[in-house]
Amino acid sequence: MKSLDTLDVSQLFDFNTAALAVLTYLHDRLGFDLWMVTRTEGNDWIVLQANDQGYGVKAGDVFSWTDSFCSRMIQGEGPRIAPCSDEVAAYAEAPIGQQVKIGAYVGVPLVNENGSLFGTLCAIDPAPQPPTIQQELPLIELMAQLLSRILHADTKAAEQARLAERLQTEALTDGLTGLYNRRGWDQLLDSEEERCTIYGYPACIIVVDIDGLKTINDSHGHAAGDHLLQQTATVLRQITRKQDVVARLGGDEFAMLCVECSLDEGEPLKTRLEQALAASQLQASVGIAGRHPSQGLRWAWANADRMMYGYKRIRQTLSP
Repeated sequence: MKSLDTLDVSQLFDFNTAALAVLTYLHDRLGFDLWMVTRTEGNDWIVLQANDQGYGVKAGDVFSWTDSFCSRMIQGEGPRIAPCSDEVAAYAEAPIGQQVKIGAYVGVPLVNENGSLFGTLCAIDPAPQPPTIQQELPLIELMAQLLSRILHADTKAAEQARLAERLQTEALTDGLTGLYNRRGWDQLLDSEEERCTIYGYPACIIVVDIDGLKTINDSHGHAAGDHLLQQTATVLRQITRKQDVVARLGGDEFAMLCVECSLDEGEPLKTRLEQALAASQLQASVGIAGRHPSQGLRWAWANADRMMYGYKRIRQTLSP
């Protein structure tokens, strides 16, 4: 077995590279066909990094958290190291064990700075392992603590990076509404996608299309249409949180990127937005979609856009 001093500490400067280095080190030291760093988000169990030698698992894959050995380990129903997982009732009954062959299991939690669960550092192998593997638990827990500390530092750095990006893109704003323009939206969307990919952050996108702008421009002049767009921007700013991105994409279409916000958390935000628009006598069609870890934010944006246009067609059908 390798000693701890063979871990290349030069690779521990951020969470992404540190996770890869730790997985490589643990595989070289302890074997196991699959080592993973994961994140939990609702019932999604998201693979952030993997060292795979036979299971066909890669970063970005998503599994069911409640099906996993790790969910049972976190609940205290099974040990952190099971040399023969079939001998542990909670693991033998877990659905994941019916889907793939698991003879041995290792799993320890990764935690956020506030102590809440972030995900796990875990491993499985198709063959049972010798009982002496249990002596490695302190080392594996140390690796998990190291990754958690790097995660805490990276999370703070990510918050600062978001702020810096917003300041740098102040020039990329729509002159009429003061919101980000399409170019600013594209830049911030791509930056947030990179963070989502590395840390497994959830996010959702809300698309808003104002009804009747062309009619107002034709009937009352462009000044009236501009006022309508400015009113809409005011409502969007009032509804969103400071970390969210709000943009006018062009014409009568707006978008919101809700940062670190799952679809379940975004739905009430969408409802509040619709209520605020109605209270301001602004008629609009609104669509929402959540980011899927294997698809990304641009996929979510396209889905939100489709949802919005679906609602718009319904509204047009029902209107007298």
